[in-house]
Amino acid sequence: MTERPATAADHTEPPEHAQPPEHAQPPEYPKPHDLLAGKVVVVTAAAGTGIGSATARRCLEEGARVVVSDWHERRLAEKAEQLAEFGEVDAVPCDVTDDDQVVALVDAACTRFGRIDVMVNNAGLGGTQSILDMSDEEWSRVLDITLSGTFRCTRAATRRFVAQGGGGVVVNNASVVGWRAQQGQAHYAAAKAGVMALTRCAAMDVAAHGIRVNAVAPSLAAHPFLAKVTSEELLTELAGREAFGRAAEPWEIANVMVWLASGYATYLTGETVSVSSQHP
Repeated sequence: MTERPATAADHTEPPEHAQPPEHAQPPEYPKPHDLLAGKVVVVTAAAGTGIGSATARRCLEEGARVVVSDWHERRLAEKAEQLAEFGEVDAVPCDVTDDDQVVALVDAACTRFGRIDVMVNNAGLGGTQSILDMSDEEWSRVLDITLSGTFRCTRAATRRFVAQGGGGVVVNNASVVGWRAQQGQAHYAAAKAGVMALTRCAAMDVAAHGIRVNAVAPSLAAHPFLAKVTSEELLTELAGREAFGRAAEPWEIANVMVWLASGYATYLTGETVSVSSQHP
């Protein structure tokens, strides 16, 4: 499933004294440094315009061979064609709610490139609904995609890492809402808090095999789809709550995922890194 666009649910009110910069602009796009040279990376929910596709591109730019996955086959094929400009990429459709498809994704990556070194679990689903009105179906669907989907992919990847002789990295996409109480977000917040707990415990389960499991927790990341489903006024308000006075670019979130997957984070496991300029 594709990643959920950021919404107001990912944010809290800033301190009253906080004033965003007047001229907040994203920094220059980073130059590659071969941080993932020779690695094989799988990225779920990579067919959109958000964090997943940005992560796939950054991994390619850093020297990795990449398998992108998503449930929407047409968009996935189009995204893989676009990403081919930056390196060697393959596309494998996968619905993370189906364990057979998840296992097939990992198998396909190994068939195509000989092994897998990094699994980026980006798939998630959100929505806004009061607990008073939330149905079992709404609750279960968000939990199944966002939390159980991350579990299935983590299990499949770590089993393959062990079979390969150990080593390997899992990077999960959580959210700041996993820490912060937010109206209308009981299902999504529970799922993302679960991703954080899964990350901590899975890291302990596989540490003896030299496998690392970490997560990132973004706040507001701007991309074209978000602009289509959110008013300009709301986006301006949300950006103003951030310390830098703007939303993160998706590639800024991807940078942290790349770092977690790289040799610069070899002693870091079981952690969730906040990628946010807003703090309670």
